[in-house]
Amino acid sequence: MKKGQVFEGIIEKVEFPNRGKVYIPEEEQYVTVKNGIPGQRIRLSIQKFKNGNAQGRMLEVLEKSPLETREPVCSLFPACGGCMYQTMSYESQLEMKSEQMKEILDAAVVPGSPYVFEGMVGSTREFGYRNKMEFSFGNMYKDGPLSLGLHKKGSTYDILTASDCRLVHEDMTEILDCVLEYFQNLGASFYKKMKHEGYLRHLLLRRGDSTGEILVNLVTTTQEEYDLQPFIRRLLNLKLEGRIVGILHILNDSLSDVVQSDETRILYGQDYFYEKLLGLGFKITPFSFFQPNSCGAELLYQTVRDYIGDIRNMTVFDLFSGTGTIAQILAPAAKQVVGVEIVREAVDAARENAAKNGLDNCKFIAGDVFRVLDEVEEKPDVIVLDPPRDGIHPKALPKILDYQVEKILYISCKVTSLARDLETMQGRGYEVVRCVGIDQFCETVHMECICLLSKKAEKAVDFL
Repeated sequence: MKKGQVFEGIIEKVEFPNRGKVYIPEEEQYVTVKNGIPGQRIRLSIQKFKNGNAQGRMLEVLEKSPLETREPVCSLFPACGGCMYQTMSYESQLEMKSEQMKEILDAAVVPGSPYVFEGMVGSTREFGYRNKMEFSFGNMYKDGPLSLGLHKKGSTYDILTASDCRLVHEDMTEILDCVLEYFQNLGASFYKKMKHEGYLRHLLLRRGDSTGEILVNLVTTTQEEYDLQPFIRRLLNLKLEGRIVGILHILNDSLSDVVQSDETRILYGQDYFYEKLLGLGFKITPFSFFQPNSCGAELLYQTVRDYIGDIRNMTVFDLFSGTGTIAQILAPAAKQVVGVEIVREAVDAARENAAKNGLDNCKFIAGDVFRVLDEVEEKPDVIVLDPPRDGIHPKALPKILDYQVEKILYISCKVTSLARDLETMQGRGYEVVRCVGIDQFCETVHMECICLLSKKAEKAVDFL
């Protein structure tokens, strides 16, 4: 098998995240390809070899999978690559994700340590569930007209206009179409990453699922300047189900292609919106973390409460706490909850949210978990972990485990990161008790995992 060779084969299985395994009989070898569905017959080319394993690129689908029982729901499929599984039934998606998660957890859990795996729980809403989207300005092809939407699969430059994305509420689509048309007519340039030239960068939209409140964030460089008052009027005249409560102009002159703010100007209204979960209200700012699927978040947090059990008279540490959602949902049942979050903006919002929700037993600290744990006076009885996608920093995890609490609840949006951290946690005397998957990201390759660990009981030694 050599680089550039072309083969045909059937995707036998798809491992997390979206790694299809294709057996090539004539070579007696498997090839890994992305962006496939189990059962598809495909044509592929060999791209590279890594640790002796062949990796290929899918060239075309020759035959659909028996699992593909639905027609695509948007015009960008499969070029976009965001909703890879939309042609599968939702039941088949959940079954596949459940198998992927269990395979990873089974390999991570110490042999001979039985745990309960409760499968993958589906979202109550399969489409239109995202409350946050980051759209990029660009063009679909070189020197093409201005586009606004999502990256073409496998490309860091080509942008597909997402005018019928089914993951978002129709209000977001209306706003996207309005913004694109306005700047097309204006003749504004988009930011070219290689040349570091241009004006338009991103459109960040956030919408409260329960409140309908919408925050519109236009991200540009300072290389051009326009009167944006007509733009504001155009947005406010849209007929939406919800309502725009804030329009922000975020200035970003960084060279890297990330959504960040050097300066934020409020063009209209306010720089926050409200969302409600499980009877509590949450103020959310442009860059503060909040679960992107509000319906799925309610299911996630209900499961967290169920897993964590009775916490009366206990102090709970909510590490990587974001806007303090978990902390506030647990606070009514706990003696005290201490949240730690590195993003100060999110901590400020968490404190304000707790006050508005009438919770006086929540304390939020701004800082890196690794450093804060050296300074905090409280001692936890239970720890909840909800780290970023890449898991817990290897220097922070030992400090967390030093508390030797009886129960740790780990919420992970990347199960392979959880599996890596489980090795250290089990090595420090913890065992996995229960795990369940929550499908926060329907149609996509992503999934959420909740894992409950408990301190192993020390075995009594008989000296007689």
